[in-house]
Amino acid sequence: MGLWKKTSLRRTQVRRNISAERFSQINKFANTDVLISILIWLLFVVACTFVLSLPEPRSFETLPMAVIVALISLAGFLYIHHYQRRIRRNHARAVVLISLFILMLAATKIGVLSTKHTFPATGTAVTTAIILTIAYDQRFAIGMSMFYCLFASLAVGAMPADELQLTNINLFLTMSTGVVTCCFCLKEIRTRIKLLQVSTLAAVVVFITAAALDLLTGSYESQQILGDAGLHAGITLVVGVLIQGLLPLIEKVFRIATSMTLLDYSDANQRLLKRLHMEAPGTFSHSLLIGSIAEAAAGAIGRNGLLCRVGAYYHDIGKINKAGYFVENELGSASRHEKLSPTMSHLIIVGHVKDGTEMAKEYGLPSVLRQFIETHHGTTLIEPFYNEAKKLKAKNSKSKATEGPSESEFRYPGPKPRTKEAAIVMLADTVEGAVRSLSEVTPMKIEAVVHNMAMKRLQDGQFDECDLSLRELSLIEASISKTLAAHYHGRIAYPQPPDMPATEPSQAEQPVQKDG
Repeated sequence: MGLWKKTSLRRTQVRRNISAERFSQINKFANTDVLISILIWLLFVVACTFVLSLPEPRSFETLPMAVIVALISLAGFLYIHHYQRRIRRNHARAVVLISLFILMLAATKIGVLSTKHTFPATGTAVTTAIILTIAYDQRFAIGMSMFYCLFASLAVGAMPADELQLTNINLFLTMSTGVVTCCFCLKEIRTRIKLLQVSTLAAVVVFITAAALDLLTGSYESQQILGDAGLHAGITLVVGVLIQGLLPLIEKVFRIATSMTLLDYSDANQRLLKRLHMEAPGTFSHSLLIGSIAEAAAGAIGRNGLLCRVGAYYHDIGKINKAGYFVENELGSASRHEKLSPTMSHLIIVGHVKDGTEMAKEYGLPSVLRQFIETHHGTTLIEPFYNEAKKLKAKNSKSKATEGPSESEFRYPGPKPRTKEAAIVMLADTVEGAVRSLSEVTPMKIEAVVHNMAMKRLQDGQFDECDLSLRELSLIEASISKTLAAHYHGRIAYPQPPDMPATEPSQAEQPVQKDG
């Protein structure tokens, strides 16, 4: 009977759809970054186990060590998943991170074996903490450094009992105090002495912690206690000096720019800024104003104001190639766009973004600054040329039903701002141009223009990729309005001199001038 059993065509189709859906899900999982992340994790477990098992790996010791390393690294992987997901997507960053851990663990193992002391573990822990704080943020640096302290404790292993040594939990606590001190104190590096100040403070904290833990361990001579604590504190101080010299290499490996580097790029003697000043003076003045506006707005929401300011300095460097086609560089002469079609004018205006990106790469500008060049217009519409194209289309068309040009043809190619700092520079750039075009600038008009432009960019979806909240946008609006009102302040009207002829108008009768 089973051979002659009737089957429903609908049921068969549903089964086929379910099978196809399951296959697509499996295929999607296999093609995602998850498999690569798992492979990187397994590579770290194998490499870390090998380093920790030196100098004589034994099978009965290697297997338990591998289990412990796998569990700790799995916890670290989950921590990265929650607080730094970009590392999971950016495999190059993941490889650099695990390479840092392996390198520091190897240095710890070699240092302990060669010196017969545990102070190299403290030095590598502080080194890891400082590098991670420079490359990422303080919370992530503290968390990952704590994981490293666990691995470093395993790397030290058992030490001779007849010597005064910080081991096990005492060593972990000593490393932890140095790590936490460095991470909390090293928010940004604006001066060359900052790293030395932080490492000195960390050395003092490590010395006090090590001495206290040695006293709790048992009855030892004060000279031994001071000597052991001094070694841990001394290596912490040396780390600050070494990282000071390796800072450019750290920035290059992690593709970051510290505050000290940003200050260097804010110097007007930088080649790109000097070219901008000489070849496009109007754009240079505009960029300086945008920098001050953006820095104040970033400070209002707790973001990196220095990054905003320096990024604003470079956001329009692409205008150098065709400076005369931009209104701020016309200097009273007739606009060149009057003789061009809207489409050609659009191509010239849009081209300054691409030109700026290419110039930034040519001059070796850090990637953290290139984002402002690429995203300061997002995918916004160039309305003047779009409206002009619509008028020409309607004028040349015989039929009224003919559609005008598409908006997509007159939009910037993007991308949209991905960080709040880039969004601030975009809004400051837009608002400054709108306020400059006002015939009469007053604080009330400035606030209205700032709010309208902010809402326009918000509704256009330009802030969709930067997680900017409405509350933050409101604070940014208030800061930009305040800065612009301070810039476009009125001057004092001077009284009429008593000997001035009556036919000549006095300055008091003239309209109040505006700065800028």
